[in-house]
Amino acid sequence: MWSVTREKFVLNVPSRTRSLTIYTARSENKPHMSTNSWVASGFSGFLGWVNYDFPFGRNVSGMKRFLRNCAIDLSECLESSKSFDTARKVFERQIRYWHCRPMTDSECAIVSPADSRVIFGSLEDSSTLFLKGKFFEYEELLGTHKLDWLAAFCCGDFVICRLTPEKYHYNHTPVAGIVRDFYENEGQYHSCNPGAVVTLATPYSKNKRVVTVIDTDVPGGTNVGLVAMVEIVALMVGDIVQCFSRVEYHDPQPMSTGMFLDRGCPKSLFRPGSSTTVLLFQRDRVRFSDDLIRNLYRADIESRYSEGLGRPLVETDIKVRSTIGHRKEKEDPHDL
Repeated sequence: MWSVTREKFVLNVPSRTRSLTIYTARSENKPHMSTNSWVASGFSGFLGWVNYDFPFGRNVSGMKRFLRNCAIDLSECLESSKSFDTARKVFERQIRYWHCRPMTDSECAIVSPADSRVIFGSLEDSSTLFLKGKFFEYEELLGTHKLDWLAAFCCGDFVICRLTPEKYHYNHTPVAGIVRDFYENEGQYHSCNPGAVVTLATPYSKNKRVVTVIDTDVPGGTNVGLVAMVEIVALMVGDIVQCFSRVEYHDPQPMSTGMFLDRGCPKSLFRPGSSTTVLLFQRDRVRFSDDLIRNLYRADIESRYSEGLGRPLVETDIKVRSTIGHRKEKEDPHDL
């Protein structure tokens, strides 16, 4: 059943443990600074300080108003609200994800890496999800020098997870497996909002990005082949801190090749701002959740992507660790 609020449509799915939010064009109008589509690293950091490090001071009512405008549920947070004296501390908050972001026990499930707005697509031109050249250039995203990975993910599928500034900014591991590669591609600091995607060709592959390639076809893995997790900085995001923790947020570890990643654990932290994570999957290894695919093509919902790209393309708002897909069996009747 659909229910309508002032800015968004909410879809309650009885058969699942999550509620999905479809974002309209008006939903982009959040209380954060408007700037040009890209800036250099230094100026991006300065904007980040102005927006996120300027103290609230002793104005308690101002802090409470800020938290209320961002729709942040303080009951999820590990820290007391009294510790949130800057916007940065709010956006880098830690939550009780083991309670408020439950995860399926299914070993073949792929989970969302973030509290984010998601879009699904395919690099295979015969797929109904074909979106080549809309958000990123494939070779540019992974790096033109990474020939093995370019061959491995050719004609595969992808998920774009877009974090808006008010979101919980930890990325979690979407699958379980062994890290086969970890590297950084330099780039700019373009905005990642829909307007920038529509007006600026392939911004995601032009921004600074960190790539983690995970082999899931190992003992204890999710068995969905190779998965590339591409973490992309955006406007006012100065850094991506790698801090993998197997239990809550304890004993954080940097990424390194050969380490085993458990699914659903905190992996990294985006410094404040809007950010994006792209997941790449090998061809014919995953099946995305049916309800999420149905949302993607809703022609009755307005979105800035649909308006700018001339075809229905709608984001769904989901929580970190919620199921977004499963391992595709050899005789799976679903076909993208």
